[in-house]
Amino acid sequence: MAYMAAAAAAKRRRMLLAEEEDMASYTQDDLRNDWEFKIVRSGTTAFRKTEVLNRLLEEEAQTGWVMLEKLDDSRIRLKRPRSARAKDAYLPDGVDPYRTQYGTPVTQQAVLVGVGLLVLLVLGVALFGYMLVAR
Repeated sequence: MAYMAAAAAAKRRRMLLAEEEDMASYTQDDLRNDWEFKIVRSGTTAFRKTEVLNRLLEEEAQTGWVMLEKLDDSRIRLKRPRSARAKDAYLPDGVDPYRTQYGTPVTQQAVLVGVGLLVLLVLGVALFGYMLVAR
């Protein structure tokens, strides 16, 4: 069962990456004007909320990035002129102009969910055992 879920998740990741490649068609003007591009991903559908999307865009604007398009509620494509790199050395600590992940990564979320389910299972078994002994 876990193998099938992992295989399905891997297939979905490959499909999303292929979709991003297809959608990321750059014009000659983009390439001639020396732009750089990135996609910021959220492990959830965080960008569905306007306030979260606006916060991301404000953070990215500090490093010169502007939104090109919202691919879906978990992926945003951005661009900035390569000349913005010159200001990267002066950014505050903790500001990464090349971050591609927003929020908690999916792998951490999966681990947290797994640990939570394990704790519930252990508590359930302990409660069941206690009920058997109490009879």
